[in-house]
Amino acid sequence: MAERSTAAVDVADNSGDEPLTAKADQSTADGEAQNRERDTDDVEAQGSGGTTSPGKVSPPELHSGHKLARRYRLEECVTRLDGFSSWRAVDEKLRRAVGVHLLPADHTRARSVLAAARSSALLGDPRFVQVLDAVEEDDLVYVVHEWLPDATELTALLAAGPLEVYDAYQMVSQVAAAMAAAHREGLAHLRLNPNAILRTSSGQWRIRGLAVNAALRGVSSDTPQRTDTEAIGALLYAALTQRWPYESDAYGLAGLPKDVGLIAPDQVRAGVHRGLSELAMRALANDGATASRHESPCTTPEELVKAISEMPRIRPPEPAFTAPPEYQRTTYQQGTYGRPAPHPRVTQPVPTPPAPLQSRTGKALKWAVSALLIAALGLGSWQLADALMDRGNQSEDTNETQTDDGNDKNSDKAKPVHTLGIKGAQEYVASGSAQAAGDVDKTYDDDSSTYWRTKRFIQGPELAPYKPGVGIVYDLGSAQKISAASIGLRYGGDHTTIVLYATDSLSPSTGVDGMKKIGTATGTGTSLNVKASKSLKTQYVLLWVTAVPNAPSDGYSSAGYKQAITDLKFTG
Repeated sequence: MAERSTAAVDVADNSGDEPLTAKADQSTADGEAQNRERDTDDVEAQGSGGTTSPGKVSPPELHSGHKLARRYRLEECVTRLDGFSSWRAVDEKLRRAVGVHLLPADHTRARSVLAAARSSALLGDPRFVQVLDAVEEDDLVYVVHEWLPDATELTALLAAGPLEVYDAYQMVSQVAAAMAAAHREGLAHLRLNPNAILRTSSGQWRIRGLAVNAALRGVSSDTPQRTDTEAIGALLYAALTQRWPYESDAYGLAGLPKDVGLIAPDQVRAGVHRGLSELAMRALANDGATASRHESPCTTPEELVKAISEMPRIRPPEPAFTAPPEYQRTTYQQGTYGRPAPHPRVTQPVPTPPAPLQSRTGKALKWAVSALLIAALGLGSWQLADALMDRGNQSEDTNETQTDDGNDKNSDKAKPVHTLGIKGAQEYVASGSAQAAGDVDKTYDDDSSTYWRTKRFIQGPELAPYKPGVGIVYDLGSAQKISAASIGLRYGGDHTTIVLYATDSLSPSTGVDGMKKIGTATGTGTSLNVKASKSLKTQYVLLWVTAVPNAPSDGYSSAGYKQAITDLKFTG
C-alpha cells in the first residue's frame, strides 16, 4: 500500500486561528443536479459510455459502492473526463453526503491537484465550497469536498430566465468579495462559470472548485486576477440578460449575435438595471469600453468590489401587497346571535323594529335618562372649568414646577430619540484573521435576510482565549451622542454578549483597552438592546462581540459557537 498523505482533514468550517474539528452530521440523501461538476466540455467528452480522448490517462476503474479509506463510499459518477472522475459519495464516519474527485497517482496533474486542494482547504472561507480531505493512497489521489443538497446552480436558475435585479446584485457582490479575499491569499479560481456558482436555500451564494477545478483540467493564467474578474463580469452579464457574452453558446445560454461585438446588457434586454449593466462591461475584457464610456475598467476582484461599493445600494423588492379579505361582521354584530346564519342567495325578510315605548313606564324611563344626561353635562362642564383655572394658576409661576411630593414633572416627559445614520463600516480585527470583512455593510442595509457573521468556534461561549473578541467599527459621519443600539441576531440562545466602545477612526489607533466603553448587554434571543451607561459623543463606534451562543448547523457551517449581526440601528 502506498504511503497515505493527507491535507487539511475536515477543515470545512474552520479558518484563521479557530480550532479544527470534524463537521456535524448532515443528511446523506441524494443531492441535486446542481452539485455536479459538469461543464460544456465535460458533456462533449463523455459521449456514449464516457470514453476519453486517445493518449490521455484513463481514470481508475471504480464503481458505485467502492469505499475509499474505509470511509468514503462512492454512490454516483457525475463527471468522467481527461483521466479523472468526480463522484457523489457518502462519508460513513460522519454520515453526510460529500463530493469526491479521483485520479491516478501517476497522472500528470496529480501533484498540482493535491497542492491546489491543500491551499483551498487552508483558506477556510465559508463562501467557498470547502475541501474536506486531500489524500494519496493505493496509487490514487482523491479530493473530498462539501456536497450541498439544498443549493441550486446558477445554470439552473438562468434556465428559467434572468435574475431579478436584487438577486443579480447580491450574486455579483458576494462572488466578487469572496474572490477578492481568495486573491489576497494568493488563490485563483480560473474556472468561474454558471456551474461553479450555487445559491443555497437561505439565499447565500457559494463558489465551488476554488483552485481545484483549474488544476484538474490543467488550466493556468499569467493574469489570474484579470481572468477571474472577467469571469465575474460574464456571470453578471448572463444573470442580467440570460445570454452568454460571447458568440458561442455555453452553459445552456445562447451567445451574442455574430459580428456585433460585445454590447451592453441594457442593449440586449429591455429593463436591465443601468448601473449593473455598466458594472458588467467594466469587468469584461472590453478594451476599456463601458456602458457609458466614462468609467475605467475593473481588472481585479478588489477593484470590482470597490466599484460595487460606490454604486447606490440596490434594495430588496418590497413584498407584494395583498388586499385583506373583505371585512365580515360577526354573527353577533349582525344582530343574529343565537339564530341560524342566513343561507346564501336566499332573500331574507327585513326584521320589524320594536314598537317605541308608549307606556307610563316607558315615559318615566325616558325622563330619567334625560335627567342623567343633563347632570352629566353639568358635571363635565364644571370639571373642565376647574381644570382650566388650575392651568392658568400654574402658568403664572413658571418657576414652581414641583408636585407636593417634590417629584419634577419635567422628568416624566419622554425625551425625543432619533436614529443615527451610518456612513460606513469596517471590520475590526484585534488578532488572527477577519471573520467576514466583505459583509459589514449588510448589518445596516435594512434587509434582515443579509448579515455579517462570525466564524464557527469549537469552544465557547466566551471567544477568549482564542480571540479577545470580533466586531465592526461604524462611522456615524460626525460626532453624535449615542443613547442605545438595537441589534438583530441570526442565532438565538444564551450568552450573546456585545459591548459598544467609542473609538477614534475606522482603523482605531488603540486596542479595546484604550477605548471608552459606551455600554454592554447580554441577550438570549434574536435581538439585543445595548443602552449607554454614560453620556458621550463620538463619530466612530465599535460593536464588539465577546461571547456567542451554541448554534445549530446551517448553510455556512456546522454546529458550534457562532453569531451573525443584522438590522443594526443606533439611536441618540
